[in-house]
Amino acid sequence: MYKLNMYFLMKKIIACLFVFLIFSCSTNDDSTQDVYYEILPIESAVLPEEFHLGDVYEITLTYIKPSTCHAFNNIYFEQELNERTLAVVAYVTSGNGNCQPTEIEAEASFDFKAENAGPYIFKFWQGGDNYLVVVVPVVD
Repeated sequence: MYKLNMYFLMKKIIACLFVFLIFSCSTNDDSTQDVYYEILPIESAVLPEEFHLGDVYEITLTYIKPSTCHAFNNIYFEQELNERTLAVVAYVTSGNGNCQPTEIEAEASFDFKAENAGPYIFKFWQGGDNYLVVVVPVVD
């Protein structure tokens, strides 16, 4: 008889826990923030004056975060032969209305390996149709 009562008691506890879990999980989460991506212009870039074939170099980009809701996501990188076009990609959250405008200077960097002979042409997007163009020769 004791085992039978324990069985029903355990069954009731599990049923209560199950009901509690169902009602405690809400699909309406007011803390959810909308997220979208935005391409940010590059203010400046730090590159070496020349590349040595096969070597790896760190390239540093400076950009402006326009608000407290902007955060670095990655670097837009398009290549065609020895030409590279770059921009900063930020993700932007809604901040639930708490975004503040800023002019915070931020940096992002990446490693670049000089794999081809001839000069590399870097086009850093600065907004609209404007690019900062830097040509870096490759030496042996």
